[in-house]
Amino acid sequence: MKAAKENLRLELENLTKAKDALQYSYEKCQKIKLHKGLSYEELESFEALTSRFARLSDIIIQKILRLLDFIDLEDTGTVRDRINQAEKKGVILSADSFLEIRIMRNEIAHEYRSETVYAIFERVLTYAPTLLESVDTITDYAQKYFGDATTESNCQENGNTC
Repeated sequence: MKAAKENLRLELENLTKAKDALQYSYEKCQKIKLHKGLSYEELESFEALTSRFARLSDIIIQKILRLLDFIDLEDTGTVRDRINQAEKKGVILSADSFLEIRIMRNEIAHEYRSETVYAIFERVLTYAPTLLESVDTITDYAQKYFGDATTESNCQENGNTC
């Protein structure tokens, strides 16, 4: 269990870095009027936004939620199961939003038609705040596993694992 908690700590650090990168791209793209015929520079900004959106959603859904279920001794199940369980535990605020985020992540990874890309850009701008806000909720929830160092060292001195 200690290894899983250490892994969670590392993934939370990755989560924070991914959040910061998405936040940067989101703020930059909010200033760009979304229209057909974006310049290459503007397209590059939106491509970075969608990539960072997909990366953050993967870290949350595929790594963090799975780890939390493992630490809580719960079956990790399917993606839908993990998302629904996370909502029940208060790790995320809305399972429906996260299911939509997961669908968008898949569309980002597999979309090659330029006419559909603009619709994806628009949806990512809409859902990015939900994804960004979830990082705080997740971090708050995960803190219960890291209690203070005194408690942990007391447990180890008494031969217990906490």
